[in-house]
Amino acid sequence: MLQEPQIEDLICLVSTLDRTALTRQFLNFHGSFPVDFTPDFLEKLSVERLRHIFMALCLQNQHLPDAA
Repeated sequence: MLQEPQIEDLICLVSTLDRTALTRQFLNFHGSFPVDFTPDFLEKLSVERLRHIFMALCLQNQHLPDAA
């Protein structure tokens, strides 16, 4: 389980990601269940929605993405 400081770090990191970085994160995500988002689908969502979904995905998988 992610600790409170890790969750705060995750929120800060995800809030800085732009559409390109979020798309890259989604397309390269390896979690405990399959995630099958197409680039076309991701392009149709707002950046805020992408951030929200990515945050939920990270929290569900207890995953801290690379800062790069």
